[in-house]
Amino acid sequence: MSDQQTIDAALAGDQAAWDALVAHHSGRLWSVARAHGLSAADAADVVQGTWLRLVESLHTIRDPERIGSWLLTTARREACLLSRRTRGERLVADPATEQADHNPTRADLAVHPDPALTVLTADEGRRLWRTVETMHEPCRSLLLLMATAPDAGVHQLAVRLGMPSGSYGPTRGRCLNRLRTMLTAQEAQP
Repeated sequence: MSDQQTIDAALAGDQAAWDALVAHHSGRLWSVARAHGLSAADAADVVQGTWLRLVESLHTIRDPERIGSWLLTTARREACLLSRRTRGERLVADPATEQADHNPTRADLAVHPDPALTVLTADEGRRLWRTVETMHEPCRSLLLLMATAPDAGVHQLAVRLGMPSGSYGPTRGRCLNRLRTMLTAQEAQP
C-alpha cells in the first residue's frame, strides 16, 4: 500500500491504515525525541504530540510520499519546544536582539547547536535507520524496539518479540554486531 493509499484509508477511518502508519514511523519518532535528551515520559509526550499534529493536519498533507519527513520535522519541533519548557527557557523572537558581544555558554550551545553538526548527526541517523530497515528479522524488530522502548526490561522486550528471555541478550549482541559490520562496510565504500 502506498503512502497516498494509507493516508486516504486513514482519513476514511481505517484503523489498519493508522496502525500501519504508526508501525512504520514510530521508531524514528522515538529516536528523535530521545536524541533531544528527554526522559522516557517526555519522549512519549513528544511522540504522542506528533501523532496528534498528524491527526489535526492529515487532510492538508500535500505530498503523502513525504509523510515520514513531515513526521520527523514535527517530532523535532515538539521535542525542542518541550525541552525548552522543561529547562525554563524562553524563546527569543529575534536572535539579533541578544547582546552582540555575548560569549556562548554550554547552555547556549545546547540551545543553538552547530548547524554543521546538526546536519551530520541527521545524516548519520538516516543512514542508521536505512540500514536497520534492510536487516532481516528478528534484528530489524529488535533494534526498532530497543529504540522505541529504551526503558523496557529484557523480559518485556523478549515477550514483545516472541522469544525466550534468555535468548534476547545473545540475539541483541548478534544484531548489534551485524549492524556494526554493515555500517562499517558502508563507510569503506567510496
